[in-house]
Amino acid sequence: MRVLVTGHQGYLGTVMVPILQAAGHDVVGLDSGLFAECILGPAPVDPPGLAVDLRDVTVDQLRGFDAVIHLAALSNDPLGALAPEITYDVNHHASVRLAKLAKDAGVARFLYASTCSVYGSAGEELVTESAPLRPLTPYAESKVRVEDDVAAIADSGFTPVFLRNATAFGFSPRLRADIVLNNLVGHAVLTGDVRVLSDGTPWRPLVHAQDIAAAFATCLTAPVDKINCVAFNVGTEKNNLTVAQIAEAVVDAVPNSKLLITGESGADPRSYRVDFSAMRNALGFEAQWTIPEGAVELYKEYTSAGLSSDDFFKRFTRLPHLEKLKAAGILDETMRRINTSSGE
Repeated sequence: MRVLVTGHQGYLGTVMVPILQAAGHDVVGLDSGLFAECILGPAPVDPPGLAVDLRDVTVDQLRGFDAVIHLAALSNDPLGALAPEITYDVNHHASVRLAKLAKDAGVARFLYASTCSVYGSAGEELVTESAPLRPLTPYAESKVRVEDDVAAIADSGFTPVFLRNATAFGFSPRLRADIVLNNLVGHAVLTGDVRVLSDGTPWRPLVHAQDIAAAFATCLTAPVDKINCVAFNVGTEKNNLTVAQIAEAVVDAVPNSKLLITGESGADPRSYRVDFSAMRNALGFEAQWTIPEGAVELYKEYTSAGLSSDDFFKRFTRLPHLEKLKAAGILDETMRRINTSSGE
């Protein structure tokens, strides 16, 4: 299958591309390259790619693909809070435009990276894909809007599927440090403290980046009648843990580290436990990685690569990295590259 992966030079894309290639797919990337240099350890080998802003994709660039895997986005809640209009422009409007162009180009499958954060504050009960959507941030709200708008254009020749990923964790050659497990392990390695700023009580569902890649690979070849216009939660119930429990796994993984729950940021309204049985029952998909295993993996990778504080807190954290590119005159106020044809 010939597959276009948007965001192939991001945290998830860098893990996903080799897994798709190993499954026999012909992969082409599309990325503006904002995070291409955010590498820890040996540089990854990228597939052939299009250097283009998601907002500038043309229908001709999408012709000849059997499927589009759409990962590219301005990711995380702090960035969405700082620039909600840009988040909606890229994550919502450009994503829906991409889907419409893909349909016009004859692409048969459109796999969209959504998020379990669409459930917002859901409390103690396990939420299924039919639960009310209560997004609490511009990032999560943009994901809900894309699901709705892309579902509206589905037909017999265009099959969208919405993969609501739990919070990602695990090592990627293009690292992200601003997601919970990756962040806690990094703090522990660099400072000796596993520092939790909330009260530690919110529930979080987590899933390894490799399991996310495997879920997308599963949907690429699944029967159309099992995935057409379907939303799937991606993860495993065994990784539904409180932030405090996640932190305790980090203490176990990082020698001589200690847990500090400061509570300085107050209660976090984002709390949800997720039911992942739909994808398991429909497609036989089962996420493999546990949080303790991921914490050990991250500890080994961070220490072997010599992770530095400057890289961890700036280069591998989305918002400071983008602010640095803006200050250097590489990006304009809309997160577009200046004086180039690409940017996101």
